[in-house]
Amino acid sequence: MKKRASIYGYMRLIRHKIVREQLPPETIAAGWALGIFIGCAVPFGMQLIIAVPLAIMMKVSKLGATIGTFITNPVSIFFIYPAQTFIVNKILFGGTLTYSKLAETQWCWGAVRKLGAEVMASFFLGGMFLAIVLTPIAYFIVKQIVVRHRRRVAAKTAETSKI
Repeated sequence: MKKRASIYGYMRLIRHKIVREQLPPETIAAGWALGIFIGCAVPFGMQLIIAVPLAIMMKVSKLGATIGTFITNPVSIFFIYPAQTFIVNKILFGGTLTYSKLAETQWCWGAVRKLGAEVMASFFLGGMFLAIVLTPIAYFIVKQIVVRHRRRVAAKTAETSKI
């Protein structure tokens, strides 16, 4: 039960960070979508170096772009990277890899390079596929969260001003 409470608390914290930004909903959502895209498509460790400058250039939420990249983090890469590599390898290359072999991989450049070009291609194509799927989902969810929150705040303000 404690694990469920901590996940709930984490999700509340993320929601709070989303709604407290004073930018248009589309700009906030675009920043988060950019972060999710970079988090999936770019290997762990180089994401912030790419996401923050892009967020500045695109004039979207830098906070969203930063936190969005954490979709891949030191914990999740041991689930996400093997899954994306395994799925793409099965689809495009006939599945010469086993999931157990990928799950045992350390997911550092040296270990991935030793697995060969097929794994590297599967890894990068899998990341791009995941990014293409999750980016629009992230955009619409974050935009909806911001719009609903602002409507609730506006309704409460209007209700308070009537009294």
